[in-house]
Amino acid sequence: QPSVRLTPTTMLYSGRSQDGSHIRKSARYLQQELPVRIAHRIKGFRSLPFIIGCNPTILHVHELYIRAFQKLSDFPPIQARGDEARYCALLRQLLEDHKDVVTLLAEGLRECRRHIQDERLLRPFLDKTLTSRLGMRMLAAHHLALHEDKPDFVGIICTRLSPKKLIEKWVDFARSSCEGSYGVPGALWGFLWGYKGGMGFLRGDGLGRRRATMESHLDTPYNVPDIVVTIANNDIDLVIRISDRGGGIPHDLLDKVTEYHFSTAEASAQDPRLGGPFRNLLDNLSNSGQAGPMHGYVTAGGHQGGSSPRSRGPPGDPRLPHRFGFGLPTSRAYAEYLGGSLCLQSLQGVGTDVYLRLRHIDGKGESFRI
Repeated sequence: QPSVRLTPTTMLYSGRSQDGSHIRKSARYLQQELPVRIAHRIKGFRSLPFIIGCNPTILHVHELYIRAFQKLSDFPPIQARGDEARYCALLRQLLEDHKDVVTLLAEGLRECRRHIQDERLLRPFLDKTLTSRLGMRMLAAHHLALHEDKPDFVGIICTRLSPKKLIEKWVDFARSSCEGSYGVPGALWGFLWGYKGGMGFLRGDGLGRRRATMESHLDTPYNVPDIVVTIANNDIDLVIRISDRGGGIPHDLLDKVTEYHFSTAEASAQDPRLGGPFRNLLDNLSNSGQAGPMHGYVTAGGHQGGSSPRSRGPPGDPRLPHRFGFGLPTSRAYAEYLGGSLCLQSLQGVGTDVYLRLRHIDGKGESFRI
């Protein structure tokens, strides 16, 4: 059965009503739609090569989807307000149950790497699984948020979003994680503002740019070049450029950095300058409390970096934290799912520019569907 995807404009203009009927309509839509989408993902897991599908970690994720399908399919039709309240409780439970799916997928597929002759064969599966998960979580979170009366919000959609303020929030966090914990200022961020008017996945590459800049200036830790963010707007889309001076990406690796499981972290970990305080600092950049598997790195145990001191590994251990190479490919998949793109341009020996393009949701042009 095909899924019925909504445009952001539909979500925006059907997210309010005087009598509250929009909440019941949203719940009934989810009750029909979520089982269909989960069934497609279960089919995707069953189409994996046998040796991958039998991996215990991958099998655990597969079973999570099966249990979610059963719980959603068994839920009785939503008629009264009490039914909808119980459905919301189920959605919250499922969101919590599935919060580590990206981490588990990364860990499980890494365990299977020696059995995979061509990893490009897995890219369609990962792209579809990750973007489908993003869409379902957005729809569920939107429905739950419809119960809240927040100024300038309709569900999860902010009608007065400032990309500059949103990015500055993560800039402050990036700076404080360097300066507050270790006394090293870290890379500063500058803004060129050209915008007239939930980019959460953007922070994955932002943290990567920060780490690259710090690693390429270990000899001059108190004179680290700025990371410059340029925001531009036009009638069709919003473009964000992140420019660093982290040494760039070698030309022979540029085509590989958006492949799943490709990472230069293990090579950079062998740099002899990364001992002592610098190892602590750069581990902190990877294990920041706001980071996670979306951004391409998890701890060896498969837990989100920064969740506890135990998950960070011993100081100076070059094996921890391992990055699974999920940050850029996941960000690329998310950007394309949301009607945009993520592109890289590298000047080897100098730095890298990352361009994130996101389509407007004002309903004036062609829109993407969630």
